Amino acid sequence: MAEFLLALRTQTFMQNAVIVGLLASAACAMIGPYVVVKRITFISGGISHAVLGGMGIAYFLNREPLAGALAAAVAAALIIGLVSLRARQREDTIIGALWAVGMAIGIVFMHKTPGYQVDLMNYLFGNILLVDRGHIYLTIILNAGILAAVLLFYKRFLGICFDEEFTRIQGVQVELFYLLLLCLTALTVVILVQVVGIILVIALLTLPAATAGHYSRSLKQMMAIALLVGAACTTGGLALSYPYDLPSGATIVLVAGAVYLASTVLNRLVRRGARAARKDRRRG
Repeated sequence: MAEFLLALRTQTFMQNAVIVGLLASAACAMIGPYVVVKRITFISGGISHAVLGGMGIAYFLNREPLAGALAAAVAAALIIGLVSLRARQREDTIIGALWAVGMAIGIVFMHKTPGYQVDLMNYLFGNILLVDRGHIYLTIILNAGILAAVLLFYKRFLGICFDEEFTRIQGVQVELFYLLLLCLTALTVVILVQVVGIILVIALLTLPAATAGHYSRSLKQMMAIALLVGAACTTGGLALSYPYDLPSGATIVLVAGAVYLASTVLNRLVRRGARAARKDRRRG
């Protein structure tokens, strides 16, 4: 811990990593609860893996990889969303296709990038220690867009997640807002790619929100708790990985997984104790 605190005070790369980690936690806190409640984790996985195709093409064209990731993520979200709405029986097929083909396209274009070889491990498993100020500014912009959409359309997203038919009866364009929710998920995926990589995006997107679900009675509470859990996991993962020279993205996800597992066990024990207490009161 002392090494991590020293690096945090003196090293710019560690300061950037913590800032991006906190911004990623905020994005997860806003979108993760929708993903968990709506049960679209598999869709999020398809989007996250399709991102590699956009990054590979951007590298090949000598463009910013995150710009390619953003374009690919939004395109994948719209394709999956439209197929889901128009041809539900083929939704899993198109998700699997985008998942596999997106990664294959990315690997091919990165392999053919002239001049140098790209380290795929940085994108597959992330390297938060390599982010710079440009990444931070882009993350702030994406976070601002996600926050604005969530504040403007909170009730509509809430209706889509819990009762689509009632929301449609109220005159809300459910399909449009469903596609918007998927696009916001895509933006969050782009933010997370630089933190934990493509492979581990789903974990950080869902685990803090799922942990928060154990202690919240409303979606707003779930978001607030998910923010605290996500911030603790990203910062704790960095603090644990730095002195032991562990992969930062994988360590962050392991911390998040451990927190979720401990929370699940504790939640079950508390519920079991509460049920036992109620039975004792009835007998008394």
